Amino acid sequence: MKDTTIDILRKVPAFSKLKEEALKKIANMTIERNVRKGSIIFMDGDPGEAFYFVKSGKIKVYKTTADGRELIFTILSQGDVFAEVTLFNDIPYPASTEVLEDASIGMIRNQDLEELIRGDADIALQIIKVFSKKLFASQQKVKELALGDTYMRTALTILKLGEEHGVESAAGIEIELNISRQELANMIGTARETVSRALSQFKKEGALEVQGKKIIIQDIKKLRSWVQ
Repeated sequence: MKDTTIDILRKVPAFSKLKEEALKKIANMTIERNVRKGSIIFMDGDPGEAFYFVKSGKIKVYKTTADGRELIFTILSQGDVFAEVTLFNDIPYPASTEVLEDASIGMIRNQDLEELIRGDADIALQIIKVFSKKLFASQQKVKELALGDTYMRTALTILKLGEEHGVESAAGIEIELNISRQELANMIGTARETVSRALSQFKKEGALEVQGKKIIIQDIKKLRSWVQ
């Protein structure tokens, strides 16, 4: 049976602990959209009028630098919230989003949610908690980029992708994302050649296997040893 909007909302951390009545209110204001692979949901600098959550599929959040390089902040999947930074702030979107594989997303206009929050302290508290965690994660990303060497950052990124998108199998933890080696390098903040060298080293040690765009973590302890 296909999940209803309320079922999906229960999987969104910002809403997961809300009561049924609150979930129904949010579901009623949710605009559902089906978006095809390669579609742009919004661009860096567009008016920040709404925030979104992923019902299915995968979304890339990225920024293009002044010299044309692409920096990927994260890959989103079911239950993830994005563009929430515009809520309460009346600011443009600070990054761009592209659909990596056909997706279904929920869009909630900031004005509608802000009006609901004013009369519901439970919703306000849940959203504040989740957004605070995401801010902490962003700060950790900056710290990793500043202090870690490229092999360590590559290992950290793969471990994070495994935790968020990996599927356990007899071969190990399989991570199948529709991103290129260059896009993986953009996530890590380094050159494609450096990532290739790191992956080759991890493969040589038996930590992982690379099959096209699929990465299989075969020995998570060996991979973690690069970040300890």
